[in-house]
Amino acid sequence: MVLFVDDKKAQRLSDKAVIIRWHKLFKGTLLTQKYLQGEKLDKAQQLFLKQTIEQYRTRLADISWFMRILNEDIARKANREDKCTGRFWEGRFKSQALLDEAALAACMAYVDLNPIRANMAKTPEESHHTSIQKRINSAQEGKQPKQLIRFAGSPRKHMPKGVPFELKSYLELVELTGRCMREDKKGHIAHHHLPILERLNIAPENWLTLTTQFSKVFKGAVGRTNTLNNYCEHLAIKRRISVSNCERLLA
Repeated sequence: MVLFVDDKKAQRLSDKAVIIRWHKLFKGTLLTQKYLQGEKLDKAQQLFLKQTIEQYRTRLADISWFMRILNEDIARKANREDKCTGRFWEGRFKSQALLDEAALAACMAYVDLNPIRANMAKTPEESHHTSIQKRINSAQEGKQPKQLIRFAGSPRKHMPKGVPFELKSYLELVELTGRCMREDKKGHIAHHHLPILERLNIAPENWLTLTTQFSKVFKGAVGRTNTLNNYCEHLAIKRRISVSNCERLLA
């Protein structure tokens, strides 16, 4: 799963908007319910409400809370299906920071091609429960799916929010990569067909490694050497775990 945390948007949300979003997931508190119903609150209640809202606001932009809610929902459904109780997930989730466009493109394609690598699908459009399938279905109608962040096109001066690639180029890239992964369709990726790789300066042979072994070759934050160094310096991280693979594959 590839996530974009829009913490700036979370900070811009009104108090009412924060509560409404949280109530889509949970019941909230008696005070948040009263607030939405328009009931008057005294000063003490307003103070407690403000603290609760800020807590909700932080959680709405927190990956740990996102995964907690997602995992809990899946675990409950799985336990109902298996007619059992107890722990479902083996352990806590792992996350990696994607520091630049090259890392983003490689990780997105790696995730979108999961079913093809696992031999569960032959083409991206047949890959159920993937974002690439949703994007293809919407693209056939000249649209982009509302549930996913939009492709905003190539980077420019006034860049709108979204994935910094052309949707058409990304779909072609994933399609060609999937063909190369198929056991009965082994081959090479023709560089001139892939403008994303040209712009990101990723060698086609490196691209196949990235989209088949991403989780193996990278164990920490992922990005080109300069972005990785800046990231580690900003967070005071002394050990750069995947620096050699970043240099080799994202040079």
